[in-house]
Amino acid sequence: MRFVEVYCREKHVLEKSPFTFNKVDVKLIRRKDLVLCRECTKLLRYGLTMRLKCPHDPKPMCKKCATQCYKGQYRSKIREIMKFSGIYLVKRGRLDMLYHYLK
Repeated sequence: MRFVEVYCREKHVLEKSPFTFNKVDVKLIRRKDLVLCRECTKLLRYGLTMRLKCPHDPKPMCKKCATQCYKGQYRSKIREIMKFSGIYLVKRGRLDMLYHYLK
């Protein structure tokens, strides 16, 4: 959620609204509302749906998983978001993100 939030905040100036997803109470995960544009809302809902359907336990990192859940445009978009947001967060002091990339 954090990566999509960072990407949307920095890249999209479109009209935004609070994120809702009927299978997950976002306020249990986050203490504040998540506000996203329509495109990012659609992508995050798709991602959460795929996460809930994941057959692996424990779930591996998607880039190392043999089962490719994300289809076509979603896969390329989530890669773009992960790359942008990861670099953005590292540049702003989140050095723990480096561990994720080097792993």
